[in-house]
Amino acid sequence: MKIAIFTDTFHPDINGVARTLKRLTNYLEAQGIAFKIFAPRSYSNEYHSTNIHLFKSLSFFLYPECRLAFPNLLHIQSELKAFSPDLIHVATPFNIGLCGVYFAKKLNIPLVGSYHTNFEDYLHHYHLHFLSKIHWNYMHWFHQTCKKLFVPSLETHLQLKHHGFSNLEIWPRGVDCQLFHPHYDKNAVRNLYSIEERYLLTYVGRLAPEKDIRTLLTIAKSLPAEIKEKIHWLIVGDGPLRKELEAQAAGNMTFTGFLTGRCLAEVYSASDLFVFPSPTETFGNVVLESLASGTPVIGAKAGGVKNIIKAGVTGYLCRPGNALEFSDAIIKLLRNDGLREQMGSAGRDYALTQRWDQIFEDLIWHYTNVIDEQNRQEFIS
Repeated sequence: MKIAIFTDTFHPDINGVARTLKRLTNYLEAQGIAFKIFAPRSYSNEYHSTNIHLFKSLSFFLYPECRLAFPNLLHIQSELKAFSPDLIHVATPFNIGLCGVYFAKKLNIPLVGSYHTNFEDYLHHYHLHFLSKIHWNYMHWFHQTCKKLFVPSLETHLQLKHHGFSNLEIWPRGVDCQLFHPHYDKNAVRNLYSIEERYLLTYVGRLAPEKDIRTLLTIAKSLPAEIKEKIHWLIVGDGPLRKELEAQAAGNMTFTGFLTGRCLAEVYSASDLFVFPSPTETFGNVVLESLASGTPVIGAKAGGVKNIIKAGVTGYLCRPGNALEFSDAIIKLLRNDGLREQMGSAGRDYALTQRWDQIFEDLIWHYTNVIDEQNRQEFIS
């Protein structure tokens, strides 16, 4: 099997799409499955490999982690003809993704797609909701030739089915439970950020409107004084709202910037609660990472997040934008150490069942079915 992947974001970009695709290519390499990546070059992308082809690009204003590339079509065609892939997988609907759709048709290569980002929700947060119909028309056109369209959660599956998409398959996300676990030295994080308060609450994600990060500030400010004085917040991530948020934040809130790897895992492990108000997630990788670290999550009852958190067991789900519900959930868990520890343990147990290897095995099974179906049709014709 030989797979060509077309994506508008890839390692070392810091976002869920890039991280998922890097894990996929690691798996393909370990299984001896040949692949090639076609992706934009970004300021951070110094990743070199004979398997990856990078093109000049500019950031996309709604989602800078995805970039608008200037692909060389002749170069792509030459590489594809030499590689002769059995399947093309398009992961994003921008310029590089369009190239994948175009060459799948031109070279008669079976095509699959994956849906990672709910751009309709983004339009609302950026006051561009009037583009909603255009967005869905484009997404239908873009994916119409996909033999399979992989979505990360049941909620996203239901949403796309409601909008008339077909050939949908759930391709969930796993978590590295050897990296993310509850057993790091919690004092190391406290010492690093000079945290003296009793409780550590954490947010991890892009600091942007679609994450509803302003609600997080409202939550922090609305807690009772006797609770607030015992809390320190770590805000992990970066984005267009960072300066505004830092200017408005209280003294018990520390902004760390992006963290990855062990540094990020240590923060999850040291935290008493993970608070995640984003209503726009198609999955919610950071939620699963927190659960793997034994840290309960209080999240928005929306998107893929509500398919990860088992309310009352591994955390709580609150109505999107409802700071009072979030605050009440925080107070309840901070006042009940036993319940918090019980939820953390249940979250860890759940995360241990979300194995990347099994998830990728299922994906390869779908790949194989699509390729076999193409071969049968060609044989019959």
